[in-house]
Amino acid sequence: MEKLWGGRFQKQTHQLVDEYTASIAFDQELALVDLAGSQAHVKMLTAKGIVTAEEGQTLLEGLWELERRAKAGELTFDVAHEDIHMNLEHQLTQLVGPVGGKLHTARSRNDQVALDMHLYTREAVDQVMTKIRSVQQVLVNLAETHRNTVLPGYTHLQRAQPVSLAHHWLAYAWMLQRDWQRFRDSRSRVNLCPLGAGALAGTSFPIDRQQVAAELGFDGVYANSMDAVSDRDFVVEFLANASLLIMHISRLSEELVLWSSEEYKFIELDDAFSTGSSIMPQKKNPDVAELLRGKTGRVYGHLMGILTVLKGLPMTYNKDMQEDKEGLFDTVKTLLGALDLLAPMMESITVHASTMEKAVQKDFACAVDLADYLVRKGMPFREAHGVVGRIVFHCIEQGVYMPDVLLQQYQEFSSLFAEDLYDVIQPRAAVKNRSSQGSTGSAAMEEQLQAIKAALQES
Repeated sequence: MEKLWGGRFQKQTHQLVDEYTASIAFDQELALVDLAGSQAHVKMLTAKGIVTAEEGQTLLEGLWELERRAKAGELTFDVAHEDIHMNLEHQLTQLVGPVGGKLHTARSRNDQVALDMHLYTREAVDQVMTKIRSVQQVLVNLAETHRNTVLPGYTHLQRAQPVSLAHHWLAYAWMLQRDWQRFRDSRSRVNLCPLGAGALAGTSFPIDRQQVAAELGFDGVYANSMDAVSDRDFVVEFLANASLLIMHISRLSEELVLWSSEEYKFIELDDAFSTGSSIMPQKKNPDVAELLRGKTGRVYGHLMGILTVLKGLPMTYNKDMQEDKEGLFDTVKTLLGALDLLAPMMESITVHASTMEKAVQKDFACAVDLADYLVRKGMPFREAHGVVGRIVFHCIEQGVYMPDVLLQQYQEFSSLFAEDLYDVIQPRAAVKNRSSQGSTGSAAMEEQLQAIKAALQES
């Protein structure tokens, strides 16, 4: 088959070369954005008189028909035409005749593929941001429902201090807010138009890059044509942001796995988001949460892959850059799928509030509150820390908890203790008394809820 670029070649490309270098197996994902870019390009060529009005209309009608076929799943592709750009140009020429050959005037595949990747990534950014908001809203709803649910807060996976479940849910809502902001901030760097850079040095045709950029909704154009065709920073940035997002999803998923175990029994995952065992009839496995956790390695791998591909490339376009696509496409699919699952899964969980509260009754999570009690009575904190540490050791030796210790025994450790200490070491009181901004206390929690609701309105 005659290549669209084959004029200077005297031999046909080896079949194995065709198969190895072709990208059409995966870059057909770019069909619609490629057609959108071509339509904008044709409109500009027509406006500048580079093609006639009649030629421009013919090209546009052909491109619109290809777009219709693409949306209907009627396009077929041939590896002999290498990539999405050459496949679509070949099919356009079949539709409209030799005038189809004018489509590529003042354009290279180098700036064309860069354009497609910008359009694709911009759409992906917008979709991810929308879906992050859906998960955040579920977390906010859960927080409002569980303002008064108390559970142990952990450090080192050891019980540390009592917190409200609302506070715990909102920790993830704020993580996702940073993710949303990172994607939003990256959009300005995604939203630059490279078309018009040509292969690397621009073009001698009197094109209007700003017209094409405006037609496609870009904020502006690349200032340097060499940078325009060689830049994949925006792909790296998307994958880096995706890696942070999937890491946060993984952390939340890990807690769902732990909390749904018999050892915790803090929550139960809905049957619709769990699976069974092929051999053990009693099992209810948190497979969805585990897969969300497991997908993290996949996304990290794509980030490392593109960084490695780009690290030694000289200016400007190199065939290595074909490797920017599969990892990006897979990451977008992975992220959108994860966010689509996470929102309804979180919405459907059953919280065992009584089990959570029982857990904070049988630990020493209020030890800090007891130390603060002594500080308020004049004892230096470091001394108070030591006193309470000895009380905890006494409790462990006796097999009791702090509410079980008699006042007389407390006073053997410090004369500052009085009857009111028992109010301080109640988990609900400990949560309520946290008053610093951003804390788990009731007033601080209401302030935090209003702040996250306001943040969800950001655009």
